[in-house]
Amino acid sequence: MSFSNLGLGEDVVHAVQRLRYIDPTPIQAQAIPIIISGKDLIGSAQTGTGKTAAFVLPILHKLQKHSHTRCLILEPTRELAAQVKDACNDFTAFSSVTSCLLHGGVKYEGQNKELARKPDIIIATPGRLIDHIENGAVKLNQIEVLVLDEADRMLDMGFMPDVRKIIGYCNANRQTMLFSATIPPRLADLIGWAMKEPQTIAIGQRSNPAATVSHVLYPVAMNQKDELLMALLDRTNYESVIIFSRTKIGADMIGNALQTKGHKVEVIHSDRSQGQRTKALELFRSGEVEVLVATDIAARGLDIEGVSHVINYDVPENPEDYVHRIGRTGRANRTGDALTIFTAPEQEHITAIEYLINKTIPRVKLENFDYTYTTLLQESGANDGRRKSTGSSRRKRR
Repeated sequence: MSFSNLGLGEDVVHAVQRLRYIDPTPIQAQAIPIIISGKDLIGSAQTGTGKTAAFVLPILHKLQKHSHTRCLILEPTRELAAQVKDACNDFTAFSSVTSCLLHGGVKYEGQNKELARKPDIIIATPGRLIDHIENGAVKLNQIEVLVLDEADRMLDMGFMPDVRKIIGYCNANRQTMLFSATIPPRLADLIGWAMKEPQTIAIGQRSNPAATVSHVLYPVAMNQKDELLMALLDRTNYESVIIFSRTKIGADMIGNALQTKGHKVEVIHSDRSQGQRTKALELFRSGEVEVLVATDIAARGLDIEGVSHVINYDVPENPEDYVHRIGRTGRANRTGDALTIFTAPEQEHITAIEYLINKTIPRVKLENFDYTYTTLLQESGANDGRRKSTGSSRRKRR
């Protein structure tokens, strides 16, 4: 099946061909005809499967040409919103349809100028969008298409009251799409209230890591976490690596420690300014920086090519976040490695992760690392020779 067989207009198909997209991914092949038909849709798929194009392409087909604000796409983070805006820019190469990006961390003036041009599509984070609504700069009464992207993440981040308020401002006679990795009960309530007889698409096993990712656990005593992290980096043959911290303070501390050791590193979390966050991602994507330290703000959806390794400095408290974190590597059918450092207080989180993915994750020890005794090394059966290192020297991306 090709994109031209999915019912998309010539302008959209030409834009797809210009970007050298060849065949639609499974979620694109299933979602595009449903969206074109005007039905509400619930979609879920593993990360890196082309979800953004699955809803942007048919929306552009439906809007056809510039008119007035008719589509709203809600995203949980600034980075995801910016990524969708980039996709809209790419796919409107042969179209007059316009889009506008609204998120916090930047001044209102530039966004107000964009809104004054009546963009066809608004891509926004909930908080900044509500600011513009309350200031009278945005009206949603003519919205024809509403997309709630990464809906479970918006729920986890506490945005659901804002999301409900925003939906209340929208035209009741609209098409609604919701994309989410999981459907917890509180999200099911939202679906029942906001959607009309939605079709459902589920691609792949949502609770399982991609088969292209090799992942292991490194049990260690609490006072050796930092030492083990440095040893793993020194002995790992990586092209680029994302290190996940549970807290913003922890991410800053890891970043500072790595800089002291001579690593090229950037840090991204919600307390960093928008300029800092954008620069960090640009430097990491370009290869100028080889290590990105992040909180779970970077765990979902971000399209960063060539990430060879993920290291969990802290075990995530939410087991689904483990799958999302390690999904930053092993993308687009490439292989990747995910290494998780864990201590005794985090054992319950490991148990929850293994229950979710229905698999025991191998426990390994780093050869010639001078371990302090911890019962985890015996209780978990960590293998002393199974994983000596992931390479004898580091290599940088070219």
